[in-house]
Amino acid sequence: MRKAVIDLGTNTFHLFIVEISNKELTSLYKEKIAVKLGQNGISKGKIAKDAIKRALHTLNIYKEIIDQFEVKEVMGIATSAIRSAKNGKELVLKIKEETGIDIQIIDGNREAELIYKGVQAAMDIGADNKLIMDIGGGSVEFIIGNGTELLWKQSFEIGAQRLLDQFHRVDPMPKESLIELFAYLDRALSPLRAAIKAYRPQALIGCSGTFDTLCEIHNEASNKKRSEKIVHSLPFNAFREIHRDLLIKNKEERLLIPGMVTMRVDMIVVASCLISYVTEHLQTEEIIASSYALKEGLLYESEQKSIAQTLS
Repeated sequence: MRKAVIDLGTNTFHLFIVEISNKELTSLYKEKIAVKLGQNGISKGKIAKDAIKRALHTLNIYKEIIDQFEVKEVMGIATSAIRSAKNGKELVLKIKEETGIDIQIIDGNREAELIYKGVQAAMDIGADNKLIMDIGGGSVEFIIGNGTELLWKQSFEIGAQRLLDQFHRVDPMPKESLIELFAYLDRALSPLRAAIKAYRPQALIGCSGTFDTLCEIHNEASNKKRSEKIVHSLPFNAFREIHRDLLIKNKEERLLIPGMVTMRVDMIVVASCLISYVTEHLQTEEIIASSYALKEGLLYESEQKSIAQTLS
């Protein structure tokens, strides 16, 4: 049986097609397109007309691919940009009309649960509590848990596109903007600081393209070969060096950094600042990057339900 997940993120639309046989998931196709759904609209509470055109164009492409693979079940999920936009439900209806694809708008708590399940599928989280962080364009999800239990979760509407619109208006970011950004994070993330104090996570696990890109930059600087592994390690000292470098460069200079992904070049500065803020409140010597997150969590949850129904 073949299944597909479409993740309608604020910056990127992901398509993931798998084949399920003997309780095993085999990846058949992966695609990501920078739709930039939140551009020119997310901070105004709506999705801009040009972003809607890009979204529909991308989903028509994905529909053709899904049909080519003869997929039987398609799961579409929409997160921060669509759930917070005044015209988000209208876009979901347009997608259904044009492509026949049903899109489910999920809230932040549900998003956090699926991210946790995705990380569980990628790695052995272990007995010690860990802080999981997923940076999206519209929201950021934080989860504290271990290998067997999710202990705390919260979604914050402070994603990289929102932070970019609010604080990164001049490039490179001036000192005053950095001070404003960190003061804003200090106010917005007080529940996270309380949770860290209560549950004492021992490490940071990062999901999303920002963490993947930071690992790519580190690998290039260390002359390491590109790896297809699901889990990567980024030494904390290496992150600090990359972070300082990002702060002093403008867009053209950032594009020249070996390992930089073009679609991340605008948001990576504020995303790196967000990681820097979090690590100030967490004792860790490395950042663990998981390539699995929301869409993989949804697939594994779906498969577990299918197995349970078969056995019942």
